[in-house]
Amino acid sequence: MNPVLNLPNSITAVRFLLAALLAGMLMCGQCQQNTWFAFWSWLVFTLAACSDWVDGYFARRYKSETVLGRLMDPLADKVLVTTALIMLIPLGRLPAWVALVILCREMIVTGLRGIAATTGIVVSASGLGKIKSIIQYIGLGTLIFPLDLLPLPFLHRLGLLIVYVSVVVTIWSGVDYFLKLKELFLGPPGSR
Repeated sequence: MNPVLNLPNSITAVRFLLAALLAGMLMCGQCQQNTWFAFWSWLVFTLAACSDWVDGYFARRYKSETVLGRLMDPLADKVLVTTALIMLIPLGRLPAWVALVILCREMIVTGLRGIAATTGIVVSASGLGKIKSIIQYIGLGTLIFPLDLLPLPFLHRLGLLIVYVSVVVTIWSGVDYFLKLKELFLGPPGSR
């Protein structure tokens, strides 16, 4: 079997497709008024978010990590989170500034990783970055969940609170990436 077309990479590819499907489902504002359609949107997001863990599990378990997978997996995560962030703004479920902060951090960290890669340094996702992703998935999933399916009026506020926590962790992990790579950009402490 072609190592590029292994199971983890295939799962990552499905995450891209699910993100596109989610965008279409959330784009239909009228459809989001239908409780069951909104539930299916939440289910698509949840499956896509869980696939992030599943592809990593299979890649580690079967030692089938590839260069393509290391590139595409975080990109698929960013596409999924970006899709949810942007599509929740016109639905009135997320303030635009939250999406802006998270997306700016993602672009900066991606740029830092790209610069590091040109020098041969591979920057893997940090533990803090993984925690950030989990909190983002939980918060965004809560905001996507149809509010009228469960009689929990605080659910939307809880989702926003979780996303606000993710903003703090997002900024913190971005600073962490920069601090880990500062010698790459500034040189060793004695050379400044």
